[in-house]
Amino acid sequence: MHETDIRSSLQSGGDRRRLKTIIVLIIVYGLTFGLHFAPWGRWVLLGLFGIHALRLIFAPHLPAPLSEQSQLTEPTQELPFFSLLASAKNEEAVIGNLVKNLCQIDYPSDRFEVWIVDDNSSDRTSDVLNLLKQKYPQLKTLRRGDEAQGGKSGALNQVLALTKGDIIGVFDADAQVPPDVLRSLVPVFQQAKIGAVQLRKAIANATDNWWTSGQSAEMALDLCLQDLRVRVGGVGELRGNGQFVRRTALNDCGGWNEQTITDDLDLTIRLHLTQWDIACLNFPAVQEEGVLTFKQLWHQRNRWAEGGFQRYLDYGSLLLSGRMGFLKTFDASLFYINQYLLTVAFIPDTIAAIALKHNPMLPPIAGFSLALTAVTMATGLRRSYQVSWTQAIGQTISGMIYMLHWIPVIASVTLRMCIQPKRLKWVKTQHQGAGDNLLEEIELQEVNNNA
Repeated sequence: MHETDIRSSLQSGGDRRRLKTIIVLIIVYGLTFGLHFAPWGRWVLLGLFGIHALRLIFAPHLPAPLSEQSQLTEPTQELPFFSLLASAKNEEAVIGNLVKNLCQIDYPSDRFEVWIVDDNSSDRTSDVLNLLKQKYPQLKTLRRGDEAQGGKSGALNQVLALTKGDIIGVFDADAQVPPDVLRSLVPVFQQAKIGAVQLRKAIANATDNWWTSGQSAEMALDLCLQDLRVRVGGVGELRGNGQFVRRTALNDCGGWNEQTITDDLDLTIRLHLTQWDIACLNFPAVQEEGVLTFKQLWHQRNRWAEGGFQRYLDYGSLLLSGRMGFLKTFDASLFYINQYLLTVAFIPDTIAAIALKHNPMLPPIAGFSLALTAVTMATGLRRSYQVSWTQAIGQTISGMIYMLHWIPVIASVTLRMCIQPKRLKWVKTQHQGAGDNLLEEIELQEVNNNA
């Protein structure tokens, strides 16, 4: 499987990202202008999307072990050992709730451990963790100093050597999962080809405002689309929070990449390149906080978009080699074209239409894509939240308006990647927390100690 190629790309794939982005844009501009002189080309492109859409619409049901109702009742063999990880930097507001939630999961206590990496926090995250270690024997911590590098990926790689789990679960500091989450995963990992599982992400504060409501609809859309892609032999993807990876699969692709700003999207590609499958489950879900303002959303989505684009640049030659197999390569290619290249191509399409006095060619393709997205979002909302079709359609109308923010995000990210050199900038998502008395307990202890 040429694991050395994967590891080589992991170390050096991002060295020429700016040049690669410029080359991609030149190709996109050239092909878009060329389509105006070969009108049949648009029908070829529309036909490819149409074929893919029909495959998704008539996607077969998955085997029983991957159904949403799959859950372990009577174990037929020794239960796998889970290591549950989270990297926390200045997360005093939420880390206590995460630790309590993970340590109280309904699973034999001798078959899982919880590791929190305190990534050089300057607030009271360390104090909260020290207090919780007295209450929960499963909890273990690792403190990183200010010299530590690699961001979240570096923290996960560093703690991985200390863990002993067969399956590694990764969470954000604001995550919350149901008590039966690990038991639900055991039947899925009994399938030998499954290298990782991604839980549906649900927005805990979806009712706070229009932005959080839009994120809730977006997550329902995302899981439904992932599920359909997996059903037709396409690429299932990891989403960072609520992801579980088989240790052997993680070792095969070299751990987490410390040269990317989206460790989950990067790991997705490398897992598929090393012949592992990723399953995506609607239930159970992992709860997380949605960002509250457009400014926060803009920073978060810019990071997601840049990391998503980076992985195609870093592993482009390996993807084009067909190493993932025809179906996965076809699926990943159309996803890349639809999510990134179509948005970029609207500029040369408009210029060519004005210069040649033609009608723009891309609006029909974009309209078809948006219609399919709307149907998928409504289906996802109905599946995830058991709402009526009337409610699902109403939420979809608002959700599709919300999704338009991706257009300026993709455009700005692509332009920036052409101009600026490689960067690993991470804008931290601020977590509010739902209220916890741990900080008050720490303050009381300090008062008593000083008395």
